[in-house]
Amino acid sequence: MVTTCMHTLATGITLECRTSGQPGKPLLLFLHGFPEGAFIWDELLEHFGAHYRCVAPNLRGYGRSSQPNAISDYRAKYLVDDLAALIALESPEKQAACVIAHDWGGALAWGFANRFPKQLQRLLILNAPHPGSFLRELQKNPAQQAASQYMHFLRRPDAPALLAENHWQRLLAFFQNPDGNLPAWLTPARQQQYRDHWNLGMHGACMYYAASPLVPPHPNSSADDLHDVRGLNLPDEMLHIRVPVHILWGDSDIALQPTLLMGLEQWIAQLKVEHLKGTGHWVVHEQPEAVLRALTAFLKQ
Repeated sequence: MVTTCMHTLATGITLECRTSGQPGKPLLLFLHGFPEGAFIWDELLEHFGAHYRCVAPNLRGYGRSSQPNAISDYRAKYLVDDLAALIALESPEKQAACVIAHDWGGALAWGFANRFPKQLQRLLILNAPHPGSFLRELQKNPAQQAASQYMHFLRRPDAPALLAENHWQRLLAFFQNPDGNLPAWLTPARQQQYRDHWNLGMHGACMYYAASPLVPPHPNSSADDLHDVRGLNLPDEMLHIRVPVHILWGDSDIALQPTLLMGLEQWIAQLKVEHLKGTGHWVVHEQPEAVLRALTAFLKQ
């Protein structure tokens, strides 16, 4: 059974969490992305709760979790600190057996695995680019630069209000298939679940984009502009991952180019990449059986 609890962390942030399984069992931590919430993991929480303690937080800025106002409150360091504090609360060993993460949750998981390698045993990534390859592609790949231009809209101060117009139609469009239709998995009931979630506030969710330096060059900018990504360097020590990583990647993701998977071996010694042909960005919804199978097998390694 999936239940809800509120965790106030050492960071001062309160996270609303969906949980299953008995406290004290090996911990599985599930991290959602934009513009989703902890509820997307419910089927996996139900399945793995028999043998694991499963925790899926609404990340800082989402749902009934804390929603600070300042852009600086959404810097990656603080978001990753939330994860470390949550694991310390939920695991007697202060360690997760696996972190399972998608989209922005994956971005945080990469940073967490780099900074706190002793607090997780393995990492399952669903369509979330490694920061090293994402920076490279934003700097040099016109296709990825074009695919990421939507980020400039989400950085605008008026983005949350614009997204809320017409009962969140602009935000629902993020889930559209290439043919412009909403996918079958996004039923009317599921759409209402998202609207109810978004009605709790979207300011914090957009702040992730406003706070991030990993933004594509604007068409009207030059490489000499202050804060342009083309002048950004990430220290090499911030990019290495020391735990086993399994990447489950939908190859038809229109926002993330397949070139993001190139060269990851330089940063990840224990890496497996599994391609899902014909699958887009929303892997959890499009290929739930593949996610279940991959996580089950990964936990046995």
